[in-house]
Amino acid sequence: MKDPLNPRLDTTMAAHFDNTYELSSEQLEQLDQAEEMMLRNDLGAAEKLLLSMLESEPECIPVLSNLGHLYGRHLSEFETAIEYYDRVLSLEPDNAWARDARRRYLRYV
Repeated sequence: MKDPLNPRLDTTMAAHFDNTYELSSEQLEQLDQAEEMMLRNDLGAAEKLLLSMLESEPECIPVLSNLGHLYGRHLSEFETAIEYYDRVLSLEPDNAWARDARRRYLRYV
């Protein structure tokens, strides 16, 4: 959107983030799809998509994290969620988000 006071200034707020894990555009699109599926409560489809992504790249931290989220928050399979967060932490021990989520689900097992 153009700023009416300064037409050369574009004020569009595009979602910007660092692609820390150097995911391909296909992987980013698939993660977006999986998150949309979870929001629509299409949990089986989200699980299937994330597991297929994991097959092709078993150490993909965003996929492992999303699976932990799916199993913990949406499916209440806390032990499985913890297993995925353990995998994240084995690859990235300083991942505070995974550590906090893992701790949250440990209360239920």
